[in-house]
Amino acid sequence: MLDVLVIAPHPDDAELGMSGAILKMKADGWRVGVLDLTSGEPTPFGSLETRVAETAAATAILGLDWRENLGLPNRSLEATLEARAKLAVVFRQQRPRWLFAPYWVDAHPDHVAATELIEAARFWSKLTKTDMPGEPFHPQRIFYYYCVHLKHIPQPAFLLDISDYWERKRAAIECYRSQFIAGRPQEPPTFIDRQRDQAAMLGAAIGVKYGEAFASREPIGLTTLMGLV
Repeated sequence: MLDVLVIAPHPDDAELGMSGAILKMKADGWRVGVLDLTSGEPTPFGSLETRVAETAAATAILGLDWRENLGLPNRSLEATLEARAKLAVVFRQQRPRWLFAPYWVDAHPDHVAATELIEAARFWSKLTKTDMPGEPFHPQRIFYYYCVHLKHIPQPAFLLDISDYWERKRAAIECYRSQFIAGRPQEPPTFIDRQRDQAAMLGAAIGVKYGEAFASREPIGLTTLMGLV
C-alpha cells in the first residue's frame, strides 16, 4: 500500500513535474509510487529499451517504493472505459491516500487525456457491485503538478520548497538522456538549465532557492499554520 501515487502520462513527466516533492516525501518516510501510463515511445532519439533503462535509473535516484507502466498507447492516449477500469484497479490495489495528476490544461493531448482518465478512475475505484478486482477504495485527495507544454504556469494552489532536493531532481531528469540531452543544443541555457531557472523562479516567489508548483480543484484544509514559509 502506498501513501502517494504519482500518475504520469509518460516516463519522465513525474521527474520533470514533481521529483523534488517525491524526494521530500520519501525523506519524511512516506511510501511513494509512480505509475507511467504509456511507454513514451516512439521519440526522435529514444527507443523502448532505452526508455526502460532511463526510467530504471531515475527510479533508483528517487528511491521509489513502487513503479509500474500501465501500457496504454503513447500519442493516442484516451480516457476510455477500458483504460479507466485498468487504472481504477491499480488504485484499489495500491490504495494511495493521495494522487498526483498532470495539471488539467496542457498543449499535449496525452497530458489532458491523462488528467481526465485519472479523475474518472478515482471515482470508479470506489464502486461496489462491479467486476473490477479488489476492494472499493477512494483516494482522499488529488493534487496536480505542472509538467506543461505551455509557456507559463497558471496561479498554483501552493508552492513547495525543494531547495534541498534540486540537485537530485536534476540527476533524475538527466537520466532521460534520449529526451533532454541527445539531439538538443548543449550551449547554455540548455533544457536542464531552463528547468533549474524555472525552479528558481518558483522558489523566489516564496523566499527560498528552488520550488515546485501544485494546483488543486478542491479546497485545501490545514490543521496548523506552522508549515507555512
